[in-house]
Amino acid sequence: MDKPTLPKGTRDFGPATMAKRQFILDNIRKVFQKYGFMPLETPAMENLTTLTGKYGEEGDQLLFKILNSGDYLKNADATKLETRNSKQLTFDISEKGLRYDLTVPFARYVVMNRNEVAFPFKRCQIQPVWRADRPQKGRYREFYQCDADVVGTDSLICEAEIILMIREVFKGLGITDYTIKINHRGILNGIAEAIGAAGNETPMFVAIDKLDKIGEEKVKEELREKNFSENALTKLFQLLNVKGSNTNKLAVLFKEFETIASGQKGLRDLRLVFDFLRDYGSDESNVELDVALARGLSYYTGCIFEVKINNVSIGSVSGGGRYDNLTKAFGDKENLSGVGFSFGVDRIYDAMEELNLFPKDAQVSSKVLICYFDDESFRYGLGVLSKLRQAGIASEIYPDLSKIKKQLDFANKKMIPFTIVIGSEEVSTGALAFKNMTNGEQQKLTIDQIIKQF
Repeated sequence: MDKPTLPKGTRDFGPATMAKRQFILDNIRKVFQKYGFMPLETPAMENLTTLTGKYGEEGDQLLFKILNSGDYLKNADATKLETRNSKQLTFDISEKGLRYDLTVPFARYVVMNRNEVAFPFKRCQIQPVWRADRPQKGRYREFYQCDADVVGTDSLICEAEIILMIREVFKGLGITDYTIKINHRGILNGIAEAIGAAGNETPMFVAIDKLDKIGEEKVKEELREKNFSENALTKLFQLLNVKGSNTNKLAVLFKEFETIASGQKGLRDLRLVFDFLRDYGSDESNVELDVALARGLSYYTGCIFEVKINNVSIGSVSGGGRYDNLTKAFGDKENLSGVGFSFGVDRIYDAMEELNLFPKDAQVSSKVLICYFDDESFRYGLGVLSKLRQAGIASEIYPDLSKIKKQLDFANKKMIPFTIVIGSEEVSTGALAFKNMTNGEQQKLTIDQIIKQF
């Protein structure tokens, strides 16, 4: 019989891995709550009508569709079946799909619960998402996202706070060398207008979004095929390659966009975000205005973010931006402005493994293991265990009567930092053998003294 396998792009997480993942998630949750975000959960599946058309053509192709229950071909159009074209059949045989991200389900929730929601509405959401992508290192078909969004305000304070939250999460995780890239849809539209490509922005955005992966020459080739002139390409890369500080880049672009309203708006927004950071008593460290950043522009309308941990092989670990049209896509009469970002837990995990950043105690589950020599000391140990747990100390007792060496080996394998060894002497005196498994030091202490140690 063949051994069971997992679908490609999915993984099991054992206890050691889960402990490290929990370390990441706990840090993120703590920062989300500190900034006033309220938790929300939505179903794993959504109606396909909710998901399609929100992520662009490429995103639609990466949606996992769920076949209708029962005989899903029963009501399928016979003519479509004969064409053997699955795209034509999709909505006949599949009404639902697995969520692709957490932002679109959030927008759907807001529209459905508009009368119960107090605006501005700040929500955080930590759940898995699914994409029918080609699996590779750092890219999975099932992965967790940690989203924080504010909807119902167009204040750029929200963008400044996103930068502050990213910094605080990374500080808690011990990540110090990273770059928060920021750009604005208005700047990209301004560039399109400046090079004479107004009305033809989409192929330009799609091409420059690949700049990091395929390089300048390949991007130029792609744009030539889309009928961009050499003059336009020269001007484009002159603007994309503006160097210097954020202040210098803004100054250069203000001159270039003197008569371009969308570009001016984008630059003013970014300048205000940087001003807010200074008002918070912060600065622009780790923040880089990247004129070539063009992520996810099928629904972003303002500032956009992408975060990379430097000197690792993993791609971006966080990203987001402002969207002004998302709730309108669900027939919402009043168009709500929102801004949000997401952490990719799996990518942060891989990067932290590569950089060896996980603290050793991240994998510790129990703090104390109670070991014993015989049935009498086992029963006495149960009372000790009860007192430890009542004091809030994560503890356990070895379940089987075994040699003390086997019990201590178990503590080492499970990375339990302390043991209490109980024999007849400990039972009669109440002085317990309390051992530090890291340095080997052992003391004779009462249970009350051990609790005080913690």
